[in-house]
Amino acid sequence: MKRNIVITGGAGFIGSHVVRLFVNKYPEYRIVNLDKLTYAGNLANLKDIENKPNYRFVRMDICDFEAFYALMQEEKIDGIIHLAAESHVDRSIKDPFTFAKTNVMGTLALLQAAKLYWESACEPGTWNMKHGVDSVPCRFYHISTDEVYGALKMDHPEGIKPPFTTTASSSEHHLAYGEDFFYETTKYNPHSPYSASKASSDHFVRAYHDTYGMPTIVTNCSNNYGPYQFPEKLIPLFINNIRHRKPLPVYGKGENVRDWLFVEDHARAIDEIFHNGSVAETYNIGGFNEWKNIDIIKVVIQTVDDALGRTIVKNDGKKEYPDMDLITYVTDRLGHDARYAIDSTKLQKELGWEPSLQFEEGIKRTVNWYLENEEWMNNITSGEYEKYYEEMYKNR
Repeated sequence: MKRNIVITGGAGFIGSHVVRLFVNKYPEYRIVNLDKLTYAGNLANLKDIENKPNYRFVRMDICDFEAFYALMQEEKIDGIIHLAAESHVDRSIKDPFTFAKTNVMGTLALLQAAKLYWESACEPGTWNMKHGVDSVPCRFYHISTDEVYGALKMDHPEGIKPPFTTTASSSEHHLAYGEDFFYETTKYNPHSPYSASKASSDHFVRAYHDTYGMPTIVTNCSNNYGPYQFPEKLIPLFINNIRHRKPLPVYGKGENVRDWLFVEDHARAIDEIFHNGSVAETYNIGGFNEWKNIDIIKVVIQTVDDALGRTIVKNDGKKEYPDMDLITYVTDRLGHDARYAIDSTKLQKELGWEPSLQFEEGIKRTVNWYLENEEWMNNITSGEYEKYYEEMYKNR
């Protein structure tokens, strides 16, 4: 194999898309999917590639230093793409200890194992491993979040024309709600236990480069959406609730702003950065696609109602969406950040990446996927998906 890469959290939402991309695009690579299979890890996300000859699944806790160190030696790992994390803000507010353990101590365990193994396996004075005739540069690539930057001011709640657009930007609705953006140089200012744990893990990754010279890269991404997302997150939760005509709980007035990116475009960015990004650099990944929560919820309702044939067309041609009455305003989340907006210009200029999918097309594809994969959703909501590992891997 040309490379031996472990992808942590590869059974999760973003991780499964990255695993699929790497397994299919690089048949000459050995891809090891490492996942603890907590509530958000679902091996059914990867049914289409689970029997590929260059793919292996390992059930493991990233906090288990000894087990991970042994795996690195066994598989001769030269690349780590680290996505495994506790990631739901509401859960972090209720249980911050779990987030600190997984996101901070788990990342530290991976870093230390990688350091020890690569120091022993690389060519003297380098971080390059020998695979046959090829010398392969080691990489520890840590995926983080834009939430570590804190929050941006809502200078323009009415929305203004943004200074830039990308393919991901909405064709009908593309506004900026402030004049500032998150840059790679933005000072860290996390506001939730989740973002604080991710900020700490980011610092450890950079410290391992600065102290030991380890080849690390960090990226911070905006909100992702798309197929296979666990239905506690906004878009899949609301698609499922609309289907069953259940209430759509909206925090506060729904005025909080997020930048949205289709998950497959994030996976493409990870691929590009892993192979061509500069060591010790940080790259922001975003779509220049800001939406207020209430506005994106209305778009989801319109898209689902259209797909289910619920939309009413009046005599004057105007459309009425009956499921708008499902919107239910609830008490705002503690410490709810007002606005996130990523500037990914550096990534575009240095590596030529930008999103491929326009927002309207991405939302339509996402809605259609969830509506067409009702069994997947039912297995998730009933907990049946947790049996898949036992059925498929117990006797392997």
